[in-house]
Parts: sequence; structure tokens; C-alpha cells
Amino acid sequence: MSNKKRALRGRVVTMNASDEVLRDGVVYIDGDEIVAVQPADAAPPSGFARVAVVNTKGTLYPGLIELHNHLSYDLLRLWQVPKKFGNRGQWPGHEDYHQLVTGPMAALAGSKDARILPSLVRWVEAKCLVAGVTTSQGIRLASGPKIVRYYRGIVRNVESKSDSGLLPAASRIADVSARDFTKFKATLDKAEKRGACLLLHLAEGVDEAARKHFLALKSGKKWALGKGLAGIHCAGLAAKDFAEMGKRGASMVWSPLSNYLLYGDTANVAAALEAGVRIGIGSDWSPTGSKNLFGELKVARLVAAEKKLGLSDQDVLAMATRTAADILGWGARLGSLEAGKLADLVVVGGKGGAPFAHFFAAKETDIALVVIGGTPRFGVAALMKTLGVRGERFKVGGKARMADWDDPDGDPDVERYTLAEAKAVLTAALRKLPKLAADEAKGLGAGLSLRRAAPKVRLVLDEQEEHGFDLRPRLGLHGKPTGFARPALAAAPKKPLIALRLDPLTVADDPDFISAIKREKNLPPFLKRGIARALG
Repeated sequence: MSNKKRALRGRVVTMNASDEVLRDGVVYIDGDEIVAVQPADAAPPSGFARVAVVNTKGTLYPGLIELHNHLSYDLLRLWQVPKKFGNRGQWPGHEDYHQLVTGPMAALAGSKDARILPSLVRWVEAKCLVAGVTTSQGIRLASGPKIVRYYRGIVRNVESKSDSGLLPAASRIADVSARDFTKFKATLDKAEKRGACLLLHLAEGVDEAARKHFLALKSGKKWALGKGLAGIHCAGLAAKDFAEMGKRGASMVWSPLSNYLLYGDTANVAAALEAGVRIGIGSDWSPTGSKNLFGELKVARLVAAEKKLGLSDQDVLAMATRTAADILGWGARLGSLEAGKLADLVVVGGKGGAPFAHFFAAKETDIALVVIGGTPRFGVAALMKTLGVRGERFKVGGKARMADWDDPDGDPDVERYTLAEAKAVLTAALRKLPKLAADEAKGLGAGLSLRRAAPKVRLVLDEQEEHGFDLRPRLGLHGKPTGFARPALAAAPKKPLIALRLDPLTVADDPDFISAIKREKNLPPFLKRGIARALG
């Protein structure tokens, strides 16, 4: 936790209940909390008379809150989805998917090289941070058959316990609860009673098999729906299904690019809005989604315009700020720039144009500063230096940037790695995938040699393993299976692994991303054109 006082000046987009914007304002921070947000010409609050005001020369927004991301997979590049699928039970069995996604991840997760996992954590967290994301979902680690811990990184983790009064969300439920309606409902009711959120994959796909997983949340006249449930994707839901969610206060998490890439369409957001369902957002993962939440928000804006959803720029931005915090039960502490809230914010360079449109017009290279809990964590190198930060220097889209990885509460294994070191390890490991296991048997790892100490913690791949926890309800529908259960990946046809390239931090660092988007078979023309303009 930072114990310093800071004062950051710029145009301030508060995202409070009235969407107040200060044309020239200052956000005053004491430790990890915002003390005041007020016009720049007003007298500073008590205790700040001698605190230097740093002019960011940009527009300040609340930090972005991501409600869905399989972070561990975010070192992989965009998959060219071979055909249009109906539900998520279909594509995991494709041989290309094994060769390019599950096979590589299983090889890395099972590696004996203790450098790979902390390097992966460093890299994928950095991908969030450089895009203005201050909260995301974590990486599931296991240090034994019965001991599970969640990675507590620099970026907040919705699933981790916090010393800031934030209740952890549940996004993994016991398999026995996932398969038993009564126990599943009890799990949800317990989370709701605590004021916490249960994030759950729901109706992943656009066919009836996907929708059955939602219908299975009903038993007789009882629904396992409530304010504590946030359904991820919900792409297969009909208008009457959203009406049931809205009636009971349930929320949804939208991942539009991933939906379009896999299924050629996305959730019926118009029906969700009509039913009063709160909508958060997540990039899902890099193999079939946006590289980061910053890009996913741009995709959401494109879809909203194409489908004439009537969403303003502030409505879309709220999905990753104010509304996201409310879904988590964190609205009293995060989601807007207001006195008494935690000091999580992102600064986008410049102050021109309409304040909300300014965010969507920006590129990744325009992200000038990211502050988490009052501590500047990433930003323009010169600005970070002005703020008294010393950290690792690197470039984003050719622009000089700096990140501060120092975290006394962080994982000690991850703390040892710079971003440059992590990149080197992962680049080598992905390049050596075809012979990684064979080399390790000879004492060779991702680098020149394999360190003797085996990993103390291993990565649990929730998309692949039977590990006693689940992210999806597997309830029966009227006593019958709902259509697809955990994918039978072991039975999937398997091509041999090939050498892969590490996914770059940003679209600005990836000369292949836009061309890859244009080649995707399931994306409609409006998205191909719009993404090229918005991110290229």
C-alpha cells in the first residue's frame, strides 16, 4: 500500500452517478485512497498545501475493471477459427485448437522449468496493466493436491482476498455444487448473502444446447438466479431468459469479439438492456478475443452502433468501471473517481474533444499513466520519473514507458522477474515446444539449461483439467444432460506441437493482429473494418 500523498491534474471523468466531468481538475490521493476530486483553481484539501500538483496533461478515468479473462492463456496469439460453431462443447475438440491452444498450454504447465510460470504471470499481468486495466481475473495456482491459492499481483484480482475491504468474487464452484441444483443454489445464496458475486460461464454459444445450461438453473418454480450471479457470455439466451435474469437482479458479462469469432454472433444485448440486466465486460482471452480490455471496449462500441443499441460512450465505458464495480459488490470502493474510493485510475494523453469519446478515440500508445491503490504502476517514462518512480523501462508501440513491479505483498517467485526476462523465457519456451519435454528429460529447459529446482507451484488449467472445481454449472435439465459437459480433450485428434511466437503486449506492438482479424472467417465486415480503424 502506498503511504504517499499525490495530486494529479487533468481533465477528470469521474464516472460518478451523474457522469460529472471536471474540465480542469485535480485528484488528491492519500495512501491508497482518493481524498478529494475538485477544480484545479480550488484550495487544496487539508494536508495537501505542500504536495506538488503533477499536471498529467491528459484525461483521468477510473481504472478499468475486467470481469472475464482466462489470463494464463494470454501469451498465445489469435487463433484463426476454422468454422462457425454452435456452442462451446464443439470447438475444444478441433485438432487445430489442440495444436495451437490446449497442447502448448499443457506443455508449459507441465514443464519442469521453474522459470516458465513466474514469467507467464509477469507477462500476462503486464498485458493488462499497459492497457489501463487495474482489476482482472487471476491465474489459478496449486501448491499441492488440496492447496489452492490465487495469484495476488499488482493488478487487482477479483478472486483474491483484499486488505482494502473488497469481497472476493467466486468464479470457481465445487464440481458437486455444479452438478446439483440444490447445492448450486445454496452456493449462490451464500455469496449473495455476503454481498459477493459469483461469476459463472453461462449459455456459451448461440444454439439450443447452449441455452439449456441456462434453463437448467430452474427446478420446479425455483430459479438459481439472483443479484449475486453474473453470467459470462449469455450468448444463447432468448429475450424471455434475460427477462428472468432482470426480474431477479442477475447480471451478465459480455465478451463480444470472442462470441463473434467462435459463433458468428453475440448476446442479445438489446433484450438484456430492456430487462434491466446490468452488463459488465471481459476480453475472454487472446486466442479468441481481444488482446486487452481496452480493445474489447472498442469492439463493444462498434457492436452497439451496428445493432443500434442506444448506448452512449459513457454507457459502454461504465461496463468496465461503475457498473463492473457494482456487479462485484465493490461499488462503494471502486468504479469511479470520488472521495473515499480507492485510487485506481488511468490517464489517457490529451484533453481534446468530448471527454467520453476521447477514451474511444485513443490508441494503446496514448495510455499515459496507470495508478493502482495510489501507486503509479505504469506510464510514460518521463511522467513516471516526475512522480518519483523508478522501474523497468521498455517500449509500447515504440514509445518509452516504465513499469514499477515492486510489490512487497506479491508472489516472491514472480517478483524476481523483469518483463524483459519474462519475455526471453517465454519466447524460448514457445519456440522449443516441439521438443520441450524431450529436452527437459536431458536437463535442458527454456533457456540454456534446466534449473535443478522443480516448480514449487504449478499452473492449473481450468479449461483442461479435472481438478475438483468448475466454472460452469453442469446441472441436468429435467433429469437429462444439458448437451455438453467438460470437453473430452484427451479424445480430441492431436496434431504434433509446433514452434509458436509469444503474443505481443499490445496491438501497437503486433504488426500481424489487424491482418489476422481481417482473415477471421466468422467476423462480419463491420467488425473487420471497425477494428482496423479503431486499433490499427
